[in-house]
Amino acid sequence: MRAFLFPGQGSQSVGMGKALADASPAARELFQEVDAALSQNLFRIMVEGPDSDLTLTENAQPAIMANAIATLRVMQKEGGFTLADKGDYVAGHSLGEYSALCAAEAFDITTTARLLKLRGQAMQAAVPVGEGAMAALLGADIDKAQALADAAAQGEVCTVANDNDPSQVVISGHRAAIERAIAMVKEHGIKRGVLLPVSAPFHCPLMQPAADAMAQALAKASINAPLLPVYANVLAAPIADGEEIKARLVEQVTGRVRWRESVAAMWDAGVTDFVEVGGKVLGPMVKRIAPDATVRSIVTMDDIEAALAAF
Repeated sequence: MRAFLFPGQGSQSVGMGKALADASPAARELFQEVDAALSQNLFRIMVEGPDSDLTLTENAQPAIMANAIATLRVMQKEGGFTLADKGDYVAGHSLGEYSALCAAEAFDITTTARLLKLRGQAMQAAVPVGEGAMAALLGADIDKAQALADAAAQGEVCTVANDNDPSQVVISGHRAAIERAIAMVKEHGIKRGVLLPVSAPFHCPLMQPAADAMAQALAKASINAPLLPVYANVLAAPIADGEEIKARLVEQVTGRVRWRESVAAMWDAGVTDFVEVGGKVLGPMVKRIAPDATVRSIVTMDDIEAALAAF
């Protein structure tokens, strides 16, 4: 069995999508569709930067999605690839869940781009700049990370945001609490705590205003049953009902990204082949969770040709 995976924030880089667009009319068309949906020349920011503009959450989120879906579009239009024939599940890390749903045709590209633009804006606006922070805990499992977060909270928000793999957990919350946690890592048996260069504390209760904004937007959004079940971040389980998908996307704004559990559940369900579309971030995590899994990343035209030959 095979699952197609879609990366989250942090996988963006200036120049992304350029080689695909240069090589493929299908990719160019996709980027034009996203620009039209947003009434913005997002593709120019993706190709030319500056990095500070691309890193803005409201740009990074639709850009990462557009790059992944453009990759898929090239496979479909030029290689005859069909997701429903070649895959069993889709999953995405945080914003990547929207990419996964777009790939599975639950949302069309215009809806996906607009939802992610709004999501980025709402997440940025939820907490004043400087009041929140996130940190990666290296050499931490979920139990150690939870104990550290509880100890560092001291009346403030400090919670596990991303359970990425057996050796990396991300915490999120008030800046002072996150800084306390970083200072306390050694006494909790954790190798290192690294403050992340993010503009807001994602996937924690401080994001409730953004969750409310997404609830309103998703209530109005048109959704189809996905071609393949999607493993929801907040459940680490597959769902396929449109209204449940919307509810879980709202929960996801403040809830934990249960990536380690999701991959483990897919492996237990019989998935042996994991394909990351549009990035090279999730593959290494998958190998740390399911060492015997086959992992493939599809980023370049060469990757696309190799994947089409292998499938």
